[in-house]
Amino acid sequence: MLRITGIALASFAMMVARGPRIDMAQDIHALLAAAHGTPAAVCVLAANAVGNYGWGGWSDAPAPPLARPERSYTRGGRRAELSANDVRFLLDSLAATDACVRELAVRLLGNDESDAATAGLVQRLSAPDSAMRAVAALGLGLTEPKSAVDPLVRAVRDASTGTRANASWALGRIGDGRAVHPLTAALGDAAPVVRNAAAGALGRLDSTSAVPALMRLLRDDAVPSVRRTAAWALGQLDAKQAVPALATALGGDKDAEVREMSAWALGDLDADAATPALLAAARGDSDAGVRETAVWAIGEHGDDSAAEPLGQLLATDRSAEVRATAAWALGQLDVHTAPKALIAALGDSDTDLRLKAAWALSQIGDGAAIPALRAALAHEQDADARTAEVRALIHSGERSERLTELLESKDPEVRAAAIRGVAGHSGVDPWPWPQPRPRPFP
Repeated sequence: MLRITGIALASFAMMVARGPRIDMAQDIHALLAAAHGTPAAVCVLAANAVGNYGWGGWSDAPAPPLARPERSYTRGGRRAELSANDVRFLLDSLAATDACVRELAVRLLGNDESDAATAGLVQRLSAPDSAMRAVAALGLGLTEPKSAVDPLVRAVRDASTGTRANASWALGRIGDGRAVHPLTAALGDAAPVVRNAAAGALGRLDSTSAVPALMRLLRDDAVPSVRRTAAWALGQLDAKQAVPALATALGGDKDAEVREMSAWALGDLDADAATPALLAAARGDSDAGVRETAVWAIGEHGDDSAAEPLGQLLATDRSAEVRATAAWALGQLDVHTAPKALIAALGDSDTDLRLKAAWALSQIGDGAAIPALRAALAHEQDADARTAEVRALIHSGERSERLTELLESKDPEVRAAAIRGVAGHSGVDPWPWPQPRPRPFP
């Protein structure tokens, strides 16, 4: 019971530290109540979760209430080897009936790089118990030993679904080319969790031989999460031959998350052929997340022909996030005339949109935006947006006498930007550099 209470204590401590919560005082009282009688080793985990690290970490204090543990499993950000007895104990603990014990044991083994830990995990890959084989594959994915590639390749064909999935995941983490063929075969596994793990692993391997199979997976798999991972993998592999398949998924997949990831993958690929499909999605998709990612992808490509449609989106889209990303994307293009909608966005009620519009105008440098920038600067309440507006004024050719007036601003950031401008440093610090939300590993 103490074991489970202690684990809950460490988890709860982390949640309390991350506040604010609905009733922070109640959380704190509950946390301290749970701490009574907790073993010191578990209390250290809870203290770590709370944080408030000093320059050397909390454990360098000379006389804390808890005596410092004799062993730290991580030293200076590096993995520390466990003793031989520790490794044996943790390997034996993988057979425990308590799932939490097995979880903690394999995570601790995952911090160890010794041959003994690797050998013990590989040995357990052939254990009669399927749960043991699955947790052993998980441990090898955490430690990432090259010597485990061949045993893990065999485990991809294991009778246990969990073992096959964990072995596929582990091979992706290890990143050895010997895994490409068996992982490609695993894309046809009957279990969606295995197909998903295999697709994600292939996206981490530097080989394009799996691209045709991943395209088929994106087109045909019945499970949306698997199709989404296939789209991610195609983007990661820089598979330009997959542009038509990704464009088809973007335009027609029934699942919004698959369409969004397809847009992200097309943005990751430096292929102008993707622009028509991205523009179609940006204009017409029913999901705001898909439209925003499509706009982001257009900005990533830097296709100047997209300036006019991006300006239209900026003026008409019902989502503030989509409009803000459209402003950012316009700043990515090599154009010198600012769309009217971009200039008008300086007066929008959405702060992020105003910020990105000012940043984009500073990139474009269109003198026609100067009157609107002056007006915006006179009323802007957000400090970051004001700084972006000063930068945009300088890059748009604002006269030095007007910049001199800004030297008397009550805003220190505005004064600092103006000082650089008057001194002839037209390249005022290029922040803010607004970026839309990334779409990383699924």
